[in-house]
Amino acid sequence: MEANVAYYCLHKLHRWPHEFLELDTDEQAFVIAAVNMKLERDKKEAQRLKKGKKR
Repeated sequence: MEANVAYYCLHKLHRWPHEFLELDTDEQAFVIAAVNMKLERDKKEAQRLKKGKKR
């Protein structure tokens, strides 16, 4: 899981993976939760667009 979030940080947040890995546990948990929320929103948006619905 940490490696996936570190990869996301590199490509989407433009932060080096070691910056994520050096965070304390609470900060890492926050970043992981935020990334998961973003991915879930993106997934729902993709499903909405696939169905052809408008906002």
